[in-house]
Amino acid sequence: MEKKIFVLDTNVLIHNPRALFAFEDNRVVIPIVVIEEIDQFKKGLDEKSRNARQISRYLDDLRQNGRLQDGVPTDQGGVIQVTVNREVVDAASKLIFMDRNDNLIIGTAMYFQQKYPDTQVILVSKDVNVRIKADTVGIKAENFENDTIKFDEFYTGWTHEELDDVLMQKLSNSQYIDNPFDYLYPNQFVRVSSKGSAETMYNLRYNAEHNKLYKLFHYTGQEVFGITDRNFEQAMALDLLLDDDIKLVSLSGKAGTGKTLLAMAAGLSKVVDEEKYKRLMISRPISPMGKDLGYLPGSKEDKLNPWMQPIYDNMEILLSLHDDKTTKSVKGKRNASLKDFMDYGFVELEPLTYIRGRSLPDQFMIIDESQNLTPHEMKTIITRAGQGTKIVLTGDPYQIDIPYLDAISNGLSVAVEKLKGEPMVGHMTLDKGERSELADLAAKYF
Repeated sequence: MEKKIFVLDTNVLIHNPRALFAFEDNRVVIPIVVIEEIDQFKKGLDEKSRNARQISRYLDDLRQNGRLQDGVPTDQGGVIQVTVNREVVDAASKLIFMDRNDNLIIGTAMYFQQKYPDTQVILVSKDVNVRIKADTVGIKAENFENDTIKFDEFYTGWTHEELDDVLMQKLSNSQYIDNPFDYLYPNQFVRVSSKGSAETMYNLRYNAEHNKLYKLFHYTGQEVFGITDRNFEQAMALDLLLDDDIKLVSLSGKAGTGKTLLAMAAGLSKVVDEEKYKRLMISRPISPMGKDLGYLPGSKEDKLNPWMQPIYDNMEILLSLHDDKTTKSVKGKRNASLKDFMDYGFVELEPLTYIRGRSLPDQFMIIDESQNLTPHEMKTIITRAGQGTKIVLTGDPYQIDIPYLDAISNGLSVAVEKLKGEPMVGHMTLDKGERSELADLAAKYF
């Protein structure tokens, strides 16, 4: 008999169709009501609909190897089964009302628990209320955590350590020291001070290839398209953003910490001032906060305006600061506007809706609000990067507008955790708010 029986809720498969095959040599049960719910999603063009169609394809392929109702063996040694048993209703009718799909799924778990009393039956759902109801009627319920991370151990990208006086003295005369610590991730920052004293601090970045800690090299306090750092976190972030060898940078943090502004300043500097990339491409998920306004009239640019307004705001700030602090003209125009930058081809604003299938070489790409992406959508975006492209992900895992994502399962959090050991990847978590005292107060207490 199988080690365990897992009954899957619809939201698990919609979130990740590969969840069918994530339970190794155990039995996976799909209630027929889940198939019916998936069928309702299949006609759309969004990620949910694409996943629904993929689930159907997986099940149809399995059907070639046997009857789904009896259970089809998998390559991992497990079994995938679609159940239509009438006994499901009889098993649960005395405990819960069977007029809702959620309850029918719970009833399926109850039926298998009664049929196989010696086997552990687990209901897997991303809906907390389903898990609560299942627990109430004696069914063990768990969240699907195959692609989640432990948010209380979320990688911040930097740490604070103390050094002895000998190494601190060496740093005063040198740009680097040998790594004296046990294990650091590539491009992780270390803020060091003397033991028992924080009077002198150095910000260092770990080079895994040479196993050395270097002082910040790419950002040393210079103006970046009119702005400079306001705290050590921003200085570390700019050091990653200005390093062309780092192909993927992720910036996370609460509202007002400067994530988007820093990314855009670095992008404009690299594209306009240094001409390292062909263009700055900025995109963000189309997901509203609160009730949607519905369809918007006009051209693609007109439709994009409400979604891209935060980008416009940051761009206008940077352009005004850049104009005030430089005498350099852009294409012969002293005070170029955002429209000029877009007309010249320096800046492109693109909704993520149209990014699938594209290949984007020599671009500085910023994906704003990336906490609203699923891990699969994140994979789709990162695989668009062509030769010479740098991608910057910005977002706040606590500000998620997608119902079936949370702080531990969104694409940004998963990307940070899974890629933190790669030499071409860097991350920084920004904590200190710099937008205004009021914004920082709101981010702290709400």
